[in-house]
Amino acid sequence: MVRLLVFCTLTCLLLADCQPDHSYRAPVSDPEFLHRAHHKLTDIIVYDIFSPPVASRNYVYPSIAAYETVRQAYQENKSLAGQLRNLKPIPAPKDTSLCNLPIAAFQAFVTVGKALIFSEGKMEEFVSEVHQEYRDLGVPKRVLETSLAYGNEVAQHILNWADEDNYKQTRTFPKFDIRDEEGRWQPTPPDYMEGIEPHWREIRPMVIDSAQQFTPPFPSPYDLSEGSSFHGEVMEVYETVNSLDEEQTEIAKFWDCNPYVSHHKGHVMFATKKITPGGHWMGIAELAAKKANADMLTSAKTYALTSIALFDAFISCWDEKYRSSLIRPETVINKHFDDRWVPLLQTPPFPEYTSGHSVISAAAGETLTAIYGDNFAFDDTVELAYGLPVRSFSSFRNAYQEAAISRLYGGIHYMPAIENGVIQGKKLGIFIINSIDL
Repeated sequence: MVRLLVFCTLTCLLLADCQPDHSYRAPVSDPEFLHRAHHKLTDIIVYDIFSPPVASRNYVYPSIAAYETVRQAYQENKSLAGQLRNLKPIPAPKDTSLCNLPIAAFQAFVTVGKALIFSEGKMEEFVSEVHQEYRDLGVPKRVLETSLAYGNEVAQHILNWADEDNYKQTRTFPKFDIRDEEGRWQPTPPDYMEGIEPHWREIRPMVIDSAQQFTPPFPSPYDLSEGSSFHGEVMEVYETVNSLDEEQTEIAKFWDCNPYVSHHKGHVMFATKKITPGGHWMGIAELAAKKANADMLTSAKTYALTSIALFDAFISCWDEKYRSSLIRPETVINKHFDDRWVPLLQTPPFPEYTSGHSVISAAAGETLTAIYGDNFAFDDTVELAYGLPVRSFSSFRNAYQEAAISRLYGGIHYMPAIENGVIQGKKLGIFIINSIDL
């Protein structure tokens, strides 16, 4: 049935493509190939073990490329050019009578995506399979060639823009300065990895005016004297983890989203690969689009806006992380209260404040709420592939509130990082939705 629907949709589009009067602007309704492309990109991001901030970059540029390509089929929808920092209009198709925009959008997405990952062969294999499916569905050779060429042209335009976002320059910046100061972040067990992406604040944002636009309040001052705010926050983490119930444990594990969990057994060390926090929310975006039976444009818009919110949220959050450079609960508890204590989740390798999952989840959740409504209930099946059960939510806000509190249950964040992180991400997400006119 799915193949029949795809065939019928493409047949209608191709008949329209044979007309000489800008018929490529005919409405497009089948986003299945775009969903599959997003899914494949996530699989490769997990395989290549990209850090959460870098993964957000891997999602945003392909998603923008796909939206900018396919939105031309809908005259009433505006371009992101002029609305995102330094993005100029993409080139128009040279031969509109032969250019199939859904195919071009798919090609633009996967071409940009391939340029941002390591395992290019995995993407190339997937792309070859889809190209063959287009042929099997009867797409004429000239239409396919013209559409793929246009997709590649758009991809190059987007990649040229991406090349100016300061990412390459930050690869050469110095590492985070580890100093033995009270309250300052220190690498955590078991691998004591250096701080990840200490200069992410230097990356060019998409919509926010700077990394500092949504700076949260200062965290509680480091003070371990009994009765201080910080002492109470530390004890809250310690006592919560020590008394977790089954539901809290499931919530913490469901939202772990640590792309690299290290395991040590005797002299053997191995790692478990998982989806990133941003990848989880891109998966929720896919679930929402499919449940709503969203058309090609709405699906492309969903991916673009969600990835933009995630991208700017990581810049905002990482700016605060390396300004406050707050010590993690595990380090404090092990040094001052219980040297055998271990959090439920493995502490990720970067400073504590604010909670990354809280910030980016609220930003993405507000974006999806603006698209699909406040009472959009859904079953979150994103983590099934990683051995975790389905969780159900009454709304995107319900989901991001649970994602945030999961960091307390996991033992990796104090409550101010969670609460202020949600506020930070919510403000940022609403700002992005109000700033972009599509």
